[in-house]
Amino acid sequence: MSTLRLTMSQALIKFLDNQYLEVDGVEIKFVEGVFGIFGHGCVVGIGEALQEPDHGLKFYQGHSEQGMGHAAIAYGKQNNRKKMMAVTSSIGPGALNMVTAAGTATVNRIPVLFLPGDAFACRQPDPVLQQIEVPWDYTVTANDAFKSVCKYWDRISRPDQLMAAGINAMRVLTDPAETGAVCLALPQDVQGEAYDYPEEFFAKRVHRPGRRPLSPGDALRAATLINRKKKPMIICGGGVRYSDAGRELEKFAEQFDIPFGETQAGKGVLSWDNPRNLGGLGVTGTSSANEIAHETDLVIAVGTRLNDFVTASKWDFHNPDVELLSINVSAFDAYKMNAHPYLADAKLALVEITEELSRINYKASWGGRIKEVVDAWTAENTRLYTLDDKESGFAQTKVMGLMNEGGIPEDAIVVSASGSLPSDMERLWRTRVPDTYHLEYGFSCMGYEIAGALGAKIACPDKEVYCLVGDGGFWMLNSEMITAVQEGLKINVVLIDNNGFHCIDNLQASQGIPHFGCEFRFRNPESDRLDGDYIPVDYATLASGVGFATYRASSSEEFVDALKASRAQDKPVLIDCKTERKSMTDGYGAWWRVGTPEVSKKDAVVEASKDMKKNAAKAKQF
Repeated sequence: MSTLRLTMSQALIKFLDNQYLEVDGVEIKFVEGVFGIFGHGCVVGIGEALQEPDHGLKFYQGHSEQGMGHAAIAYGKQNNRKKMMAVTSSIGPGALNMVTAAGTATVNRIPVLFLPGDAFACRQPDPVLQQIEVPWDYTVTANDAFKSVCKYWDRISRPDQLMAAGINAMRVLTDPAETGAVCLALPQDVQGEAYDYPEEFFAKRVHRPGRRPLSPGDALRAATLINRKKKPMIICGGGVRYSDAGRELEKFAEQFDIPFGETQAGKGVLSWDNPRNLGGLGVTGTSSANEIAHETDLVIAVGTRLNDFVTASKWDFHNPDVELLSINVSAFDAYKMNAHPYLADAKLALVEITEELSRINYKASWGGRIKEVVDAWTAENTRLYTLDDKESGFAQTKVMGLMNEGGIPEDAIVVSASGSLPSDMERLWRTRVPDTYHLEYGFSCMGYEIAGALGAKIACPDKEVYCLVGDGGFWMLNSEMITAVQEGLKINVVLIDNNGFHCIDNLQASQGIPHFGCEFRFRNPESDRLDGDYIPVDYATLASGVGFATYRASSSEEFVDALKASRAQDKPVLIDCKTERKSMTDGYGAWWRVGTPEVSKKDAVVEASKDMKKNAAKAKQF
């Protein structure tokens, strides 16, 4: 058996460089590069291996461990999970800073390989700088924190363990049902230890996850259930996008006259003006989608996790005869809410069920109801796009309207993640080109926005990428702005400055609680609370300091001018938008269950708690 004597780190890089994915007969290089921030726990191990020019992995320098993790997630998401990045850091705080990103990857089912440095396996120099010691279990290090947020976790305590760990890592990363964050903890001494690896470990490895068909008889069973129902609706989830099943879903909806609502991950698979597109569903949904959800007698959930925002905390479906039919590659998701589970790839399942329904000439019985609700929502969408400016600023919804209706290219990618912006985006953004709507809302991770825009730009360097971020999200994480400058990658940051976390401020007020701790205000010496004047911030000046081209907009006219001028820039851009507070969307026929206090000195809070209990009693109890 031929062998190569390499350090564990050198072997890891060589192995990653030879991983490929085959999807529908097309072969794709799976691991494209590595984001890293070097410290003593990785710079002389995996850092030395990455420095050598004998591999094809591109190295990107991160400036926050969480930020580079988010950028890697966005890269994988924008490539529809057909390509991915690895991220590496030192031990201790560097590693722990990536745990949030690992959770974000796992919740969103996006493949990312985390390679944190670890304490010495030999334990002789322990405790080393940044090492956490657990007296009752010395095998525990900071990297054990990854276990709760990863789909596969391993610690490479000997260089020969890499072979089993590497193959298992790829098993999970390439699995459409199980993919998410994978962590291989790398003790810093083992990173530099050598081993005679068999050459076959480094052979080109093509992973073929394939497409899972429905089990025999399942298509007929699903069609029989649908045929019993008069008013079905579809939920288009992220699984439709990752399965490339957009055309199949469109045909299914058109042929059987079934409307569909969208999740954040599924939005944009089909055009906004498809006559059966109801828009976003649930808490951040449209009136059209939620009204149909109230009436439907069958929910056909395709590739969705059915989280509380999509289902309005399981409350959205009011018809006493409603049932759920779930198509998913993940059994964990398919069985949710007592659904009829069909374990299959979305594309194949839709084709097979379409064939069965065609034989019986099935048609839903919505009549003109779909056009009625869609037309009403389109009018409301247009109204929100065209609100008049006020002295206090222009509306957040108008920012989207001016961008969406000619302000940016139709094929530009828009990225957002947290606060009130995802609600507005899911309701209002009119997606015209597939794979241009990029929202991280599985984890709703504040700070994803700018790093996510960077990752999307690396994935699609020829497209304009626009990041919509609130001032709250900006302060959470903006470190990868310098990476964009460093790499010469033009991202366009549209920063909505409304002086606070107003999405949560709205939630607080909706439950009868006075405004407290959510707005960006000075401390008032009289009350000793944060209820003084708003803190004025010049975000354009901040961004110009790191090399961004910057613009300021306090009116819609100034914003239009900024969009036009920024198109001519060849470097990163930030537009500082001073918007009117509380000018986001709200409501539209959904409900969200939160933990409202049962006992309070405030009557409004007690009444809100009573309302919460009444609505909770109406929700499905699964």
